[in-house]
Amino acid sequence: MSQPQPPASIRKSLWQGMLAAMPLSIAVIPWGILAGSYAIEAGLDMLQSQAMSAIVFAGAAQLVAVGMIKSGIGLTSILLTTLLITSRHFLYGMAMRQQMSPLPLRWRLTLGFLLTDELFAICSETKQHKFDRWFAFGGGFSFYLIWNIASAVGIFAGQQIPNLDELGLDFAIAATFIALVVPAIKTPSILVSVLVSLVMAVVCELFHIPGGLLIAALSGMSAGMLTAKFTNEAHPNKIILTRPGEDL
Repeated sequence: MSQPQPPASIRKSLWQGMLAAMPLSIAVIPWGILAGSYAIEAGLDMLQSQAMSAIVFAGAAQLVAVGMIKSGIGLTSILLTTLLITSRHFLYGMAMRQQMSPLPLRWRLTLGFLLTDELFAICSETKQHKFDRWFAFGGGFSFYLIWNIASAVGIFAGQQIPNLDELGLDFAIAATFIALVVPAIKTPSILVSVLVSLVMAVVCELFHIPGGLLIAALSGMSAGMLTAKFTNEAHPNKIILTRPGEDL
């Protein structure tokens, strides 16, 4: 078993993770403000609203759940809907399983909780293509703090500023995912996947087809897999776990 990582190296990895996540953290601030203000509008008190961001920690799921609460929809429907929306995290977990499984349980639980679209993106796009637990923690925890601070601002602003949802803050949702997707388009299969998902999402929205998000996602993934198969596309570099025997 290798020696524990030196404190200086840990601090460097934490700082690098924070810096890597910072552009996406800043971009998500309007989204967090919107989530906090929506929770207040839906009838949740300040503690409940903040607890949703602190415990659930899932932007899209929070917005949908709050909207369903406001409409008086039952708990079972809310749980099923949010499960569907966040099901992509299961795929993220599967993609990172090889790198995560050697880690101690406390690390797997912590990074599993902090795992978001943004954290998955920065861990997958590191130049060294290596997985560093402290880098991931620095990025994930800083993103978590900023999300909760933004939610707190939205909670207070939602009580003081009327019609906060009319300021166009919801554009941050689209902008954040565009910032995540565009840099990841490096192969024909990914490009096909993105284009097919985009077209199917628009078609489902225009024709009011139920479950459009799921249909678009499955269509895009299927198209991307078929493209990779028929073009014999090489597999991208995999993330490699540094110090596999290290136990901090």
